[in-house]
Amino acid sequence: MAGKGRAKGFAKGFAEGVAERIAGGLLVGALAVQGAILAAAPVRAQAPAQDPANEPITRAGYVYVGGRYQKLGDKTVMVGQMFVQSRTPAKITQPYPVVMVHGLAQTGVNFLATADGRPGWVQRFVEKGYQVYVVDQVGRGRSGTNPEVYGPYDRLGTRSLEKTYTAPEVYDLFPQAKLHTQWPGGPGVQGNAAFDQFFASQVPFLANGQQTEELVDPALVALLEKIGPAILLTHGQGALFGWAASDARPDLVKAHVSVEPNGPPFFDVQFRGGKEFWEKSGDGRARAYGLTRMPLTFDPPVKAPEDLVVAQQPKGADKAADGQIRCWLQAEPARTLPNLAKVPAVVVTAEASFHATYDACTVAFLTQAGAKPDAIRLADRGLRGNGHMVMLETNSDAVADLVAGWIGSHVK
Repeated sequence: MAGKGRAKGFAKGFAEGVAERIAGGLLVGALAVQGAILAAAPVRAQAPAQDPANEPITRAGYVYVGGRYQKLGDKTVMVGQMFVQSRTPAKITQPYPVVMVHGLAQTGVNFLATADGRPGWVQRFVEKGYQVYVVDQVGRGRSGTNPEVYGPYDRLGTRSLEKTYTAPEVYDLFPQAKLHTQWPGGPGVQGNAAFDQFFASQVPFLANGQQTEELVDPALVALLEKIGPAILLTHGQGALFGWAASDARPDLVKAHVSVEPNGPPFFDVQFRGGKEFWEKSGDGRARAYGLTRMPLTFDPPVKAPEDLVVAQQPKGADKAADGQIRCWLQAEPARTLPNLAKVPAVVVTAEASFHATYDACTVAFLTQAGAKPDAIRLADRGLRGNGHMVMLETNSDAVADLVAGWIGSHVK
């Protein structure tokens, strides 16, 4: 049974143990999260899908976690709330649910269906017997935008997405880019129907990256404390919150599948094509604690980011010819990450993504800190030509099956 924080009136299809998760309902309850109380309101459950024998197949619902009231001028508003959508199979056969966390400029829509109309990863995992939860980051999408409270927003234009997400082969800014073949209907540029649908789904996001972590980290932990132990499946920027949740509550994260995690450690890079295809973006650390902007639990303890001494791989070990950047890691002796070491983790990297240039650095950083993650390169498993948005590409089901296979072999 999950933690004490669950409201007893919460829909059975959403919150209780495996047996109760199967039978949903429409119930009312107040939700207490970290001292903040959400207004009593119904948790709305959609009617279950039906098969030809009139038997329920899945049940859908949603709830908000992590919110608190705040005075804003002459009105009271809610801040910090996170939208969570659930899908429950008629028969749960897996011991832990999967929580899917999207990346930059995205929402949970990424996991619901593909841009060319095929069922998404939510459906694929539900069919495998998992209960699935899908979030929208705090301050974004269905969680609600509020510039008055959260500050400035930013958004990506078509060219930014084409260069790195959907049509890297057109721009050829990094060595792996020309290998991209899996976007539906050819290169994902304006006028490609799947790209147009994908771009329509893009939303404004908080311009301040650290503030984003400050808001999403506690909300994700609040969700875990409500639903109990779960598997985190994060994509891109979502990895920031996955590492933080694994560090804060390793007892509740049974595994972390990090698909193309935000990186590389410490610094951002930008791509310019040619032989020397990359360069560091600015002098300041993009992620002060290596994987995140927010503090992690190091041993010996880190009182300030400056306690982490950074060393870049020397130019003599230049990997540009192999399409790899030179990693920034801790200088030896390295501090360890004992909480992350308790959580089975895997970094999944696509063949033709810009992440293929530096995900190995994230794996190296974790390994150096004693976390021992697995690394799956899709090309090594026969899945070729994928870019960053693997859950939307033509072989999305095969990638989901590979991820589910790793979960099945690492989560007891």
